[in-house]
Amino acid sequence: MWEEKNNSLYSKFEFKDFSEAFAFMTRVALAAEKMDHHPLWTNVYNQVEIWLSTHDAGNIVTDKDRALAKKIDKIKTTP
Repeated sequence: MWEEKNNSLYSKFEFKDFSEAFAFMTRVALAAEKMDHHPLWTNVYNQVEIWLSTHDAGNIVTDKDRALAKKIDKIKTTP
């Protein structure tokens, strides 16, 4: 679930283990690269936290962020 805070869309994802978390990040990276829109994120073992904002719009949440968030949600639910 995404929440808007501090001029970013934020979500935290939890996985079974590090390998699943890293595979998720790889799929997100490919989607983000296609959109030329790159997240700020962290990964610690099985947890991935993501913050989305549009830097060239003044570090605010835009439709571009919402579109990437939807793609990320779809990636998370795809086995």
